[in-house]
Amino acid sequence: MTAVALAPLSSDWHAGARDRLRARAQAAGLDGVLLLRVSNLAYATGLFLSANERPMGLWLPVAGDPILFMPELERENAETCGIADMRLYDEFPGVTPPVLWMLDEIGMQSVAIDALDAKLLDGAHARTQRLDLHDHAMAERWIKTPEEIALTREAASFADAFLHRLHIAGGDIIRQGGTEQDLMADAMAHARSALFARHGKAFAGTPMGITASVHSGPRAALPHGAVLTRVPQPGETLISGIGASLGGYHAESGATFILGQPSRDQARIMAAMTACNDAAVEAARPGTRCDAVDLAARDVLRDAGLGDAIRHRIGHGMGLEGHEAPWLAPGDATLISAGMVFSNEPGVYRPGVDGYRTINTMLVTDAACELPSRFQTDCPPKQRVIAL
Repeated sequence: MTAVALAPLSSDWHAGARDRLRARAQAAGLDGVLLLRVSNLAYATGLFLSANERPMGLWLPVAGDPILFMPELERENAETCGIADMRLYDEFPGVTPPVLWMLDEIGMQSVAIDALDAKLLDGAHARTQRLDLHDHAMAERWIKTPEEIALTREAASFADAFLHRLHIAGGDIIRQGGTEQDLMADAMAHARSALFARHGKAFAGTPMGITASVHSGPRAALPHGAVLTRVPQPGETLISGIGASLGGYHAESGATFILGQPSRDQARIMAAMTACNDAAVEAARPGTRCDAVDLAARDVLRDAGLGDAIRHRIGHGMGLEGHEAPWLAPGDATLISAGMVFSNEPGVYRPGVDGYRTINTMLVTDAACELPSRFQTDCPPKQRVIAL
């Protein structure tokens, strides 16, 4: 990991994001957009507030100043974002639901709302000239700016740090009777301490952290599952998937390790996984449909005779959410553009036997994909062995 001087996105950056959203609203023939999703609020304001039952909103008119709508108890937190017109409501649920109160404050206009409870739909229609329920902010967030990409690159380096620690220390921990939980705790402490040592002061108050899983043996066939007090055994596979965030921006890395000498079958599957990863990297270019990337990558596993062991898509978008649109999956016809960020995670799962998954973060550029996740490049399949 190289030393870089990074900081949370600036107030000027968020003002630029608001201008981009205004332009998108104008192009859609709207008077403005009302942002209610917490991730969209963070994008437009820099506020990372806890999501709960109390709605928060930002009205971005095409013409005029923005209005920030908040519950009273968030007054002091909201004052830090620099939006002058802040309007507060007392409490939830209130005599008038807060979202409908926001629309009353906005007045009868053509409004897009990024998320709306179905039970409020009739009331929202009655308070608007035109109601658009498309998430215009999410579509804007697909394309990351250089500042967002810098945070993604750095986050990926700490996901890699977890894997490097697991690879180096895993054998000693298992030989001493260590469990999946012990493996995760050791690597987590290493990666998290490195993250906070480097960025804890500058990024205080923004989302920053590490999440991880470690599964072994037959339980590696579970794409998601609890990390247990199970001791991994010689000859098994061990899967680890890691998410890291910095300044609210997410990246992922993941790898499958063989505990001891790989069998011929294990080596064959590891090679197929690498070819699947490479096919996704090659396909994820500007102008390609997202579902075409998924098909091109997973066809490699099918051609290797592993089609029955596929249990999920090849990847998903990442940004202010760990999983966000667009999706490298069947049914998503979104055209890929430079600046998009995806996970690339081939998976092979054989219930009762074993499982395999690798994860790279992919940054789409004008020419090809950049991989800020470096563990798989630094540690090719033949080296992903934990000696016992």
